[in-house]
Amino acid sequence: MNTTRKTSADIVTGFATGWPEHQPDIMVLSLTTHKGIQDFAFNKEQALLIAKTIEETAAKLAAPKTS
Repeated sequence: MNTTRKTSADIVTGFATGWPEHQPDIMVLSLTTHKGIQDFAFNKEQALLIAKTIEETAAKLAAPKTS
């Protein structure tokens, strides 16, 4: 198990979508980096917890640095 963490992140683009035509009970989060794409599936409770955590963390972020 690798517990080493980098101090900088890969560039990530992400989107969330459901798959209502196949699985209306999950949300899929796709993350893309230069290393490839990873898809993560969440049930409703997990998705709401993630959304709450992101919202709380985003509210605490400092203003962007300007040069």
